[in-house]
Amino acid sequence: MAEALQAQDFGAVGDGCMLNTAAIQAAIDAAALAGGRVVFAPGVYLTGAIFLKSGVTLQLDRGVTLLGSQALADYPLMPTRIAGIEMVWPAALVNVCAQQSVSITGEGCIDGDGQVFWDSYWLLRRRYEPLGLRWASDYDAQRPRLLQIYESFDVQVGGGLLLRRAGFWGLHICYSEQVTVDGVVIRNNGDEGQRGPSTDGIDIDSSRHVLVQNADIAVNDDALVLKAGRDADGLRVAECCEHIVIRDCIVREGAAGITFGSECSGGFRDIEVRGIEVHAPVPVGILFKSAPTRGGFAERLTLRDIKLIDVPVVLRATMNWNPGYSRAEIPAGMADVPAHWRVIAKPVSAEDGRTRIADVRVSGLQARGAQLAFEVEGVAQAPLVGFRFDRIDIEAQRGGYIYGAKDWRFSGAKIVLLAGEPVALPNDQDVQGLPGKTWHLQALLNKPDPSLQSFEVQDVS
Repeated sequence: MAEALQAQDFGAVGDGCMLNTAAIQAAIDAAALAGGRVVFAPGVYLTGAIFLKSGVTLQLDRGVTLLGSQALADYPLMPTRIAGIEMVWPAALVNVCAQQSVSITGEGCIDGDGQVFWDSYWLLRRRYEPLGLRWASDYDAQRPRLLQIYESFDVQVGGGLLLRRAGFWGLHICYSEQVTVDGVVIRNNGDEGQRGPSTDGIDIDSSRHVLVQNADIAVNDDALVLKAGRDADGLRVAECCEHIVIRDCIVREGAAGITFGSECSGGFRDIEVRGIEVHAPVPVGILFKSAPTRGGFAERLTLRDIKLIDVPVVLRATMNWNPGYSRAEIPAGMADVPAHWRVIAKPVSAEDGRTRIADVRVSGLQARGAQLAFEVEGVAQAPLVGFRFDRIDIEAQRGGYIYGAKDWRFSGAKIVLLAGEPVALPNDQDVQGLPGKTWHLQALLNKPDPSLQSFEVQDVS
C-alpha cells in the first residue's frame, strides 16, 4: 500500500475553526511526489479549495470531515465548464483537474456548508428577475461545487463517502474518462429543511467511460443527470457524453430519478441505466429535458429494472423546458455586459437548436402510486423516434399524453389507470402496443405557454 502522509504533520488542525487549506495542500503535494495517500486524524477540517494531484489518494476515514469555507475568496477562479458554458468560475471544494490515477475514498464526509451560497443566489435572483435576467442568475451567483473532476483520467470516488450541503452541484464529472463512483451518499439539503438551489447530485458532463453505482441520493435538483453543453457554446465544443453506466442507485429526493439534459448540445450515446429505485417526493421517474436552442442528440439509451414508488410522473419528455432559464436574451439597452452573457445569449438557428432523440429502450420498469404515466411533448420537426418499451408495469391515476412521438412500440405492457383516464395520442400509427383501454385518440392539447408561468413553477416543472 502507498505511503500514508498524516495531514496533521503538515499543520492541519481538525478543530472546525482554523483554515487548513495550505496545510492540506502541502500534504497533497508531498504525497504526489511519492505516489502516496493523505490521511487525517478524526476531526473537522475547515478548508477552501484543494487540488489533488496524479497518483494521490485522499483518504477520509469515518470521523473525518472536510468542511468548506464560507468565504468565496477561498475558492480561486479558474477556467471550467459550468451549467453547459465554458467560463471562469470558482474552484470546487475538492478538485481533480488535468490529473490521472486519483482516488477519493473512505467513510468520512465532504461538507460544503453551502447555506451562505444558497442565500447569495436567491438575493441575486430577486434583483435579476425584474430586469429580464432570470437566465443569468445561475451564472452570476458564483457558488463552489463540492467535488469537480475535470479533464482527468482514471479517477475513483467512493467507499462510503458522504457528500453534503454543496454550494452548487455536488459531484461534477466533466471532459473526463475512466471515472468510477462507487458507494457515495449525497445529502445536499440543510439539516433544518433548507433547500439548496441547483444542488445536483452527480452530473456526468461530456465524459466517457464513467461508472456510477451504489449511490444513495437526496438533493434539491437533478439527482443522477447526463449533460453535454448548452446552446451555441455546447455546439461549438461538441463533446459527447458516452459509454456511461449508472446502476444500483437509490434516489430519495431530487428533480427526477434519472435526467437527460437540459444541457445536451454535445449529445448522448450508449448510456445504460439499470437497477434504480426512486421514491417520493421525487416528482418524475425518467426525465428528458431540452430547449429550442440546445440542439444535440441522444441515441442508444437503455433503461431497465427501474422501480418508482409514489413518484407522480413516470416518464416526462419536454423540448421546451424552463423558458425563463433556457431562453437567454440580453435586454435592450444593456451594452456593457459580462462576456459570458454574450456567450450564453448567442443565437442558435431553429434547425441547429432541435434536439434529436432516438433509439431509447425501457424494460422492466415498475411504477406504483403514480399520478400520470406519461407527459411526452416532442416537436413535429424533430419527433422522439424509436422508443421501445418491454415489460413495463405501471399503476397510475391517469394515462397522460404522448405527443411528438414516432415509431414507439410497447410489448408486454401492463398499465392500470385507477381514474380511468387513458393516454392521449394524436393518432394510432406512431405509438403501438398499449393495452386496448389505456389509450384514446385526442388532438394536441392546448397547453399554456410555459414561458407565461411563474419562474418558480418553471423551475420545478
